[in-house]
Amino acid sequence: MQASASWSALATRLTLRAIVNPRLALDLARLAWSFRARDWYRRPPFLPLPPRDYLRWRMFTAYGDEHAVPPLEDVVRFARWRRETMHL
Repeated sequence: MQASASWSALATRLTLRAIVNPRLALDLARLAWSFRARDWYRRPPFLPLPPRDYLRWRMFTAYGDEHAVPPLEDVVRFARWRRETMHL
């Protein structure tokens, strides 16, 4: 349960940062959309969320722990890097 609360806290903090910075809001929205599961609209809960296995693998390769929750600044930097590098 600890991981869920941490992911919720991260989402809340990212939302607050996005409200203050519209450019960041767009970067985060595009980032979230790129991580969505294929055919998300065909399976409950019908939300464009990333697959759990994929998210665990991403956390393991980035932080060495599949249950890690990334720091706020890592997510913000990655969203900005993605826009600047991929020109999205």
